[in-house]
Amino acid sequence: MTSAITPYDHPTSEAITPEALPDTATRRSVAGLCMPSVFEMLEEAAYDLAVVAGDRIMDALGRQVAVRYKDQRRGIMAPYDVVSQVDEEVEALLRRRLAVRHPDHAVLGEEGGLGGAVGSPFTWTIDPIDGTANFVNGLPLYASAIGVLLEGVPVAGAVWCATTHALRPGIYHARQGGPLRFDGRTLTGVAHRTVGRERRLSTAPAPHKLREPDWDHRSFGAIALESALVASGVLASARTSSSRTWDVAPGIVLARAAGHEVWTQGDGRWEPFARFEDAETWAQPVLFGDADAVTALRVGALAR
Repeated sequence: MTSAITPYDHPTSEAITPEALPDTATRRSVAGLCMPSVFEMLEEAAYDLAVVAGDRIMDALGRQVAVRYKDQRRGIMAPYDVVSQVDEEVEALLRRRLAVRHPDHAVLGEEGGLGGAVGSPFTWTIDPIDGTANFVNGLPLYASAIGVLLEGVPVAGAVWCATTHALRPGIYHARQGGPLRFDGRTLTGVAHRTVGRERRLSTAPAPHKLREPDWDHRSFGAIALESALVASGVLASARTSSSRTWDVAPGIVLARAAGHEVWTQGDGRWEPFARFEDAETWAQPVLFGDADAVTALRVGALAR
């Protein structure tokens, strides 16, 4: 699976605001042909980067991969927070691509922090491998997540997943105002059709009960993958204990494109997610869910 990455012109960042770019914003050529909106082009770029990330991760499966741990504290649970050379290679590669394609945009990555054109209204978020512990242990539950923020609001994103509703690797992608897509095709209603099913699946952080009203819990250890599966309808909801911007930014776009809701917990209470006020330091619990899951949240079943 390959996709050519070529630079394209876009309006200057100074002129771009959420008000100036409504969901249906389009540009037309002199001949009257409909041209892609800025958000469409950002989705395309995010998809292209996800293709590159997925290809590099798949290539690494057949070779030896070096691993280190960010937290080397001693103790029964140490070391902690694993990172592989593939995480670093993928993020560095995507940063180089963005430096060519969007030199006037900022880039925030899990491994390399904030860089690029810091202060730009646009910030790209990169989690090169979400679920690295799964990856280095051969468990195929991981993802590579690329998001785009406009003044802190997620407006486009793509998540390459090692496994999907289609039982193969693939890319979920979307933009603000657009549909949820999977490998370029609009995606609707992929949840398995069953007769007599009374319980859905959700993910929740430890410690959590294995069962709640109407849901059984699982834990994948990869929130970008979990959020994509919520968007696709496989999971009813996915909840995190504390997430960073690069973990959840593209999943927010995917979930909203699928008609689901995204909530975050600040000051001890759950509220609808609005924006990342400070993307570099933001760290809060997040809930991705369909209407039933959000209703349960409101009455307290999921708020513990």
